[in-house]
This record gives sequence, C-alpha cells and structure tokens, in this order.
Amino acid sequence: MSKVNLKRKSKTDWKRVDALDDQAIDYSENPELENAFFEKAVLKMPEPKTLVTIRLDRDILEWFKKQGPKYQTRINALLRAYVEAKKRKAS
Repeated sequence: MSKVNLKRKSKTDWKRVDALDDQAIDYSENPELENAFFEKAVLKMPEPKTLVTIRLDRDILEWFKKQGPKYQTRINALLRAYVEAKKRKAS
C-alpha cells in the first residue's frame, strides 16, 4: 500500500465534485465500453514470481528503495524491458 501525503492540501474542490449528479459528469473522453470489447477481451493472469537472491551494488539498491514502495516491482519491470528490447533486436 502506498503512503498518503497528508501534509499536502488537495487542490480538488471536493464539495463541488460530491454535489455532481451522474448526468453532470462528462464521460466524452472515456466512452462506455460496448459488447464487442468484452467479446474480444482475454483474461491474462500474471505469471507467478520466483523468489531469488540477487547481488546488487548498494547504491543501486538504495536508489530504487528511495523511489518508494514496490521497488522490486520496478526492478523487475526494467529487467523485462531490457529482455524485450534484446528479443526485438535479435529478431
């Protein structure tokens, strides 16, 4: 769960938002999905993760940790991007 910064005041006018009824909400940028979308949809479950031990330079690990929670997920995403780029280059 990510940390919530309670010290920063929201710039959103929440009273105005709460007062809106459904007809007043502009959905033009995200129209309702039609049945054709769901007919083509494929459920893709994420692959299970494998627990490993990896040796990283201390400064590299600290940098990722300073970026916030889920630093291991970000490391995985960067490694995946590298692998996918190498696969594309090889083909």
